[in-house]
Amino acid sequence: MKKYKFTINGNQYEVEIQNVDDNIVEVEVNGSKYQVEIEKKIQPVKTPKLVRAVASPSTDIEKSQQRTAMPNETKGVGTNKTPLPGGVLNVIVKEGDVVKIGDKILILEAMKMENNINSDKEGKVTSIKVKAGDSVLEGEVLVEIGG
Repeated sequence: MKKYKFTINGNQYEVEIQNVDDNIVEVEVNGSKYQVEIEKKIQPVKTPKLVRAVASPSTDIEKSQQRTAMPNETKGVGTNKTPLPGGVLNVIVKEGDVVKIGDKILILEAMKMENNINSDKEGKVTSIKVKAGDSVLEGEVLVEIGG
């Protein structure tokens, strides 16, 4: 396996490690074979613990709480973005409509499935950025909602 050259108290040794089995090592020192037992201290493996923040997509159907510092205050302009790439089948809302959290705003076809895209904001629809038949990429703005 591996060869080493040692000089101990002026004497030279050629050491070849031939086999390692748990804590028993077979070595050849200057042509003579020996079995050497290695003292092995067991040390716990330190594996880092990964902690990830809970990801909450903007299209959850039921919101327990609005994402704002002051839920009762009027909100500024917000956007609903597409969670995955696909094609817009139907836009359910129109500009000027008032939506609540969880209201269906459009239907998106992705991976041969129809997906309801729900509002994660409350307010008046100020702008619709897509129309039926449009292809959208993940994260693309679909609808802007104002306070």
